[in-house]
Amino acid sequence: MSEFTQKGSLRRHMRIHTGEKPYKCAVCMSEFTLQGSLRNHMRIHNGEKPYKCAVCMSEFTLKGHLRGNMRIHTGEKPYKCDVCMSVFTRTESLRKHMRIHTGEKPYKCAVCMYEFTIKERLKDHMRIHTGEKPYKCDICMSGFAVKRSLRNHMRIHIGGKPYKCDLCMSEFTQKVSLRNHMRIHTGEKPYKCDICISEFTRKGSLRNHMRIHTGEKPYKCDTCMSEFAVKGSLRNHMRIHTGEKPYKCEVCMSKFTLEGSLKVHMRIHTGEKPYKCDVCMSRFTQKVNLLNHMRIHTGEKPYKCDVCMSEFVAKRNLRDHMRIHTREKLYKCDVCMSKFTLKGSLKVHMRIHTGEKPYQCDFCMSGFRQKGNLINHMRMHIGE
Repeated sequence: MSEFTQKGSLRRHMRIHTGEKPYKCAVCMSEFTLQGSLRNHMRIHNGEKPYKCAVCMSEFTLKGHLRGNMRIHTGEKPYKCDVCMSVFTRTESLRKHMRIHTGEKPYKCAVCMYEFTIKERLKDHMRIHTGEKPYKCDICMSGFAVKRSLRNHMRIHIGGKPYKCDLCMSEFTQKVSLRNHMRIHTGEKPYKCDICISEFTRKGSLRNHMRIHTGEKPYKCDTCMSEFAVKGSLRNHMRIHTGEKPYKCEVCMSKFTLEGSLKVHMRIHTGEKPYKCDVCMSRFTQKVNLLNHMRIHTGEKPYKCDVCMSEFVAKRNLRDHMRIHTREKLYKCDVCMSKFTLKGSLKVHMRIHTGEKPYQCDFCMSGFRQKGNLINHMRMHIGE
């Protein structure tokens, strides 16, 4: 029962109910219920911006946008959220904000069904599927799908890290990175997995984790068709094909494809063995080595050969063993071209060429290339 003082106002109002849009844009065929809306829309095509801010000289197509801009200068925020008391300069900003509380996500991607609270986020997201990267860095020509990604990228060149942690003084190029970092100090993990109750500090980490349960692997290698759940895993995998090894040991100049591999390698130089066996006190540089070692105590051998039913404590042992059946010899001596199924066998063989004999008898100082040969030799001395 809306009421109007003029017949024309009622007529225009009725179009809300009838869906009639009699005013059409001749350029892009968009349709409008009001003539004024069409007139405002046409400024997108003709570039007209008749409303100018007297403070910062910014120009706007709509009077309402100028009014919103003025509130930046005056600090006025007349629109308040009744739930969390946040205030906004524009009614549209409040409406978008309210979706955080209601959980409403009206914009859906037709390709992967992701849902978004804001239309602009959907538009940015669609570029993942189209591959479009309209925002380019003038310095290194890198392209970006989202304008804010370019803005963050530019800080690499200009060295700007405007967001600082007050606790440990770490600096960040993005506000969201600082917010995520702060959870290290607070221990907050707001993102929970509904299936296994794992908790995460970042929403992206939860999203990646969920793929363990769903089996989704959206990132595919164009070279060998391998699929990955996480984009970073694909990036790391690509280095197998490109041969890129960006992580270098400053001690021995060894290079690695993964930062984690360099970190583990450095323990050779530092002697650090952070993983300890509670049964026999043996220590290890890698967690996986401790895990494999523990099976000596438990007797567990989870890796079985389908050909001869031999069982192994470690996956790599099964992999090496399979080469006996396949007769595959991956490791080649550069001196005499001999081939070996195991890397360790090549290492021992190389001592023929180098003359190295690392295993020495404490009784007669004889040297041996292999530990087994030393053990056999020792029996001469002890009379076994």
